[in-house]
Amino acid sequence: MGQQLTLDSFITRSKLKKRKKVHVIRRKVERHTKALEIKVTESKNTGPCYLLSVVYDGKRQKALVKLYDPQTEDIVFWYDNTGHLPYFLTDLPPDKVHEIDKIVNHPSFDHVEVVEKYDLLKDSKVRMTKIVMKEPRSVGIVREYVPKAWEAHIKYHNNYIYDTGLIPGMLYKVENGSLKKVDIKIPEDIVKKVEELFKGEDEEFKKLVREWLPLFQLPPPKLKRLALDIEVYTATKNRIPDPKEATERIISVSLVGSDGLKKILLLHRKDAEFGHKPSEYPEDAEIEIFDSERQLIAEVFRTINSYPILLTFNGDNFDLPYLHNRAKRLGISEKYIPIIIVEDEARLKKGIHIDLYRFFNNKAIQVYAFGGKYKEFTLDAIASALLGYSKVVIEAVASDLTLSELASYNFRDAQLTLNLTTFNDDLVMKLIILLMRISRLSMDELTRHAVSHWIKNLLYWVHRRNNYLIPLAEDIIAEKGEAVTEAIIKGKKYAGAIVVKPPAGVYFNVTVMDFASLYPSIIKKWNLSYETVRCPHPECQSNVIPETKHWVCKKRKGITALITGLLRDFRVKIYKKAAKNKALSKTERAWYDIVQQAMKVFINASYGVFGASTFPLYCPPAAESVTAIGRYAIKSTIAKARELGLKVLYGDTDSLFLHNPPEEKIEELEKWVEEELGLEIEVDKIYRYVAFSGRKKNYIGIYPDGSVDVKGLVGKKRNTPEFVKKAFYSVLEALGKVKNPEEFEKVKALIREIVRESYNRLRNRELTLDELAFKVFLSKNIEEYVKTVPQHVRAAKMLKEVGLDVRKGDIVMFVKVRSKYGVKPVQLAKISEIDVNKYVESIESTFEQLLDALNIEFKEIMGISKLEAFF
Repeated sequence: MGQQLTLDSFITRSKLKKRKKVHVIRRKVERHTKALEIKVTESKNTGPCYLLSVVYDGKRQKALVKLYDPQTEDIVFWYDNTGHLPYFLTDLPPDKVHEIDKIVNHPSFDHVEVVEKYDLLKDSKVRMTKIVMKEPRSVGIVREYVPKAWEAHIKYHNNYIYDTGLIPGMLYKVENGSLKKVDIKIPEDIVKKVEELFKGEDEEFKKLVREWLPLFQLPPPKLKRLALDIEVYTATKNRIPDPKEATERIISVSLVGSDGLKKILLLHRKDAEFGHKPSEYPEDAEIEIFDSERQLIAEVFRTINSYPILLTFNGDNFDLPYLHNRAKRLGISEKYIPIIIVEDEARLKKGIHIDLYRFFNNKAIQVYAFGGKYKEFTLDAIASALLGYSKVVIEAVASDLTLSELASYNFRDAQLTLNLTTFNDDLVMKLIILLMRISRLSMDELTRHAVSHWIKNLLYWVHRRNNYLIPLAEDIIAEKGEAVTEAIIKGKKYAGAIVVKPPAGVYFNVTVMDFASLYPSIIKKWNLSYETVRCPHPECQSNVIPETKHWVCKKRKGITALITGLLRDFRVKIYKKAAKNKALSKTERAWYDIVQQAMKVFINASYGVFGASTFPLYCPPAAESVTAIGRYAIKSTIAKARELGLKVLYGDTDSLFLHNPPEEKIEELEKWVEEELGLEIEVDKIYRYVAFSGRKKNYIGIYPDGSVDVKGLVGKKRNTPEFVKKAFYSVLEALGKVKNPEEFEKVKALIREIVRESYNRLRNRELTLDELAFKVFLSKNIEEYVKTVPQHVRAAKMLKEVGLDVRKGDIVMFVKVRSKYGVKPVQLAKISEIDVNKYVESIESTFEQLLDALNIEFKEIMGISKLEAFF
């Protein structure tokens, strides 16, 4: 093992001629080995702990429950003691199963038993044979030996959660070796208020309300956590080191804890000076400098083991696999490495790893939880949007920085990663806990999967709780059939929402009315679910859904209707209002706001999954029914609005744009919608003005505060050249300053000038190659591109031909030139070679829709009629 130096001794290093004069702290190998041992607490009795994760422990062949003890701020392990085993179901009788040698002679075979389930598709009880195995992997093999298998593709740890009724994120305790649920006491006054709000519902719904209320009322824990970011030596600019090979040294690791830990571990390199501290230098951070990379990594592992939760940004793909594989390469034993690599995921042996890149990359989180505040999924873009500050900008590669610059750069990334979970009073961590409770998913699984996976898991949990047979996708299609309405949009399977074409032009004082959770409201009101649409009862066939040939069940409540309706009502009737109730404390309001956001994420995705062929409960008639009723509702409302004398400018799915509407007419429309359609419509937003292009889903709205709402425009693509992006944002800024029609005409002249200037700078070649560059990530090695060779790959090939090493993970910067291939890497191009015509096309494609909305002709700005005129 190497030596760990203090910062002071390192700074004076260059003044010393003899190494022996440097003050060092020597550590023995034995001490490090002992420090790296992963210590896990197993207890027969604990206080209340939060359930964070359930995994399968292959060595013990048992389910392992990871609990967070708020008293010790550590992870407690509890292993299943109920004898629960993996299994799947078949409709073969037991004697027939026993005749299949490949099953009964399989070393993992345990036994078969007959179970009774309720088949919702047939609305009747069924007897199934349960084939029980000793370990989960064997289920994937043995299921192939029966003609038809049910519930055979469910991961074991989720199966365990379903069967035991566990709810991740809730409180449990270990009592005499057994896991017990902690009862949550809700104040009587709150219970009475909630019961009053739901007094008109049936008993089944009220029972669900009582069961679910504790999930939303129990405050979340303050979770101790550590954020980590690593920097690796990079010999080539734009090269992302390969974590699988891990051939390069780890030169810096930053560790920032929610408990105040601020530590930067630097690797001493002969060619790296400490240098002058930059302005971003973290003065309050502790810096340790190591002679030995192996010892540096050991310190990282020791720190990881001392925290229950580890946060990274893209740690699944880079930081943790690199640490794991680099440690192995340096001879650190696997048993001392706290990281486990499983397919595309990096897990921890003791704690929980959350990769925030994967969480924020979730469309439901981006759109519904954060209102689309961030457009790109980089740490820089997300932090800028949510925190208001971003990464440290560096010109060189990390390995070319002085150690003080490297420390500043690396520390900021870890700090941003932690702060993405601490801002707004731990909003993200609380949101994760809430979503775990709703979805019944472990923390590590929830943060890595799309909302469709969350919904599937919740519905499976509900099926198992009620002893319903989880159906096969092919059985749903066989029973329900495909969609019957014709899709307007190419590639869609059925008719979607209605969009009323807007008139081209600019309109001041526009009010947007929005149906409150339109699709979730429809799902509840019309009792829509995969089993209730086209149910097997002849007496229900008269209950026809508008604009379709489908009918819906009148005899039983649908699972989706119950769950979606419950979440929708909890949000609208209770938590959305509680979040704004000034009588409550700031802490209570903040929590209730997170609760309603979490519900919004779920209910807004609840409809779409049934129309997605990849969803296991895929049911086109159910999804089609939702949109059909939605079209009926919006058309009826538009007709009523016009009858009331309101000017409807535009209608889109669940929104109406009204021009200068009187307040009393808005109230009248709201009342009619509630009484006639059983839905709620309300004022969603008010624009100072809206500029419509005349195309559907394509407009610019300016809020009273000058902020700009851009719909259907393409100016924000990440691979748009920098000079085009800059011009686009300048135009948006100019639009935000317009306050009346007179000013609008003036700003149109300014916009013409901004676009024209971009063109003139291009034509006169006053732009740098960096401003003209397209930046594209190389997702595969060059030789793997066979059938099609994209432009960035052509540029990469050119770099390779001149001896530059280019491979997977590099960011290729190229410009468009007049040549056989049309592109050149920035490193090989000259400004004189630029293909102006291609860049004009880029300017036009970026601005075309925006200019249409402003009634400005792109060619008119340029004073030409054809693109060829640019030559």
